[in-house]
Amino acid sequence: MIKHSIIRRVIIFGLLAILMVLGYFAWPKFCEKQNITQLEYKNAEYGFSVSLPATWMGYTVTNDEWSGDVIGDQLGETHYTTGTVVSIHNPKWTKEVMYQDIPIMIFTLNQWGELQQEKFHIGAAPIPPSELDRNAKYVFALPARYNFAFPLGFEEVDQIIQGKPLKTFEPK
Repeated sequence: MIKHSIIRRVIIFGLLAILMVLGYFAWPKFCEKQNITQLEYKNAEYGFSVSLPATWMGYTVTNDEWSGDVIGDQLGETHYTTGTVVSIHNPKWTKEVMYQDIPIMIFTLNQWGELQQEKFHIGAAPIPPSELDRNAKYVFALPARYNFAFPLGFEEVDQIIQGKPLKTFEPK
């Protein structure tokens, strides 16, 4: 009885493995047949989406934090405010080979206003982030000098950004 149970599990596992391998190789052909030329990353929490080329299939997303410091503080840099940075990573990106990602800084409307009034700064660059778009709650911006190190793929990301891929909607 135990032998039959083990054999049954091995057969089921083998069939699942075969289906996974077939799916892996069939997916690109399926996409070609469906004429998938664009992907979309959608963030319901903040209310934005980003159109990506089909070559970015398999992209990953990480969230990080930006930090704003007071300008001209006599005692040195004083922490002022923080926010989220959503980074969309090229599927070729690894910790060993870092392709250029698409970093999107997220500000509340109040934070953005204070940044424009120079109440705080972000990083050492004398240039503030550049606004991509906004909704009723948030401003979405590209960090200053985000591609300054010219990592692999920075030209492709520049082309994507020039195509204005970010669209907004009201967050949930």
